[in-house]
Amino acid sequence: MIKFLISVATRFVPRHYLHHVSHFFLLVISPFYWGNTFEDPITGKTYRKLLPYGRLNPRENALSPGSMALERHRLLWIFLQKFKPEFFQNSISLLHIAPEYCFLSRFKKMENLDYTTADLNSPWADIHMDAHEMPFADNKFDVVFCNHVLEHVADDKQVMHELYRVMKTGGWGIFQIPQDITLAKTHGDSSVTDPRERERLYGQSDHVRQYGLDYPEFLREAGFKVEKLDWEKEISQELVERYALPKGEHLYLCSK
Repeated sequence: MIKFLISVATRFVPRHYLHHVSHFFLLVISPFYWGNTFEDPITGKTYRKLLPYGRLNPRENALSPGSMALERHRLLWIFLQKFKPEFFQNSISLLHIAPEYCFLSRFKKMENLDYTTADLNSPWADIHMDAHEMPFADNKFDVVFCNHVLEHVADDKQVMHELYRVMKTGGWGIFQIPQDITLAKTHGDSSVTDPRERERLYGQSDHVRQYGLDYPEFLREAGFKVEKLDWEKEISQELVERYALPKGEHLYLCSK
């Protein structure tokens, strides 16, 4: 029943509406999932199992009920700990586009961060903006996070150029996307507007493209230096299972 409800909600309810209520629902049911099989590395809380998540084919053990962290969010946290420990220490100006609930309170409490959140519709964002034309000066931010956004926007190349523009020289960012690593070339067609056809082609009705293995080339064309991180070499298989991380996901570090 939970799998069905989550699938229906994520498929048919606009994301910004879900943002208003989903965390309250998860807080209520979270105690029923307490145990010691899985651990959310962001909060340190442990669970007997995690919630399923996904629109068409819900993934088992995907969503941490206490923090709303998905596999990709837990991976980003592990990346910060393993590859960028200075993120928790140095004075950093951070732009977080489409801010994820699991990070909001933690980043806001970090005194070393000058933290700005932005999104088109999210109720959690400080600034509401169109990512195609960001209302920020050139070279403003040390770090930029923009995860699972580029597959939604009309002109992803323009948004990538904007990400590059607002990042300081010497800065870095993570721009995760849903990537099909069996697909050599990204494909998208702006003439496809039928929601069901978009689901078939791109996985979700609000996606306008499916990224393939050529994704880092687009980032390089925007000006970024791109490094593919072998994150699975930095963490034991036991912890990959315990944290329920996305096996085989490619993680790219972009720098200017």
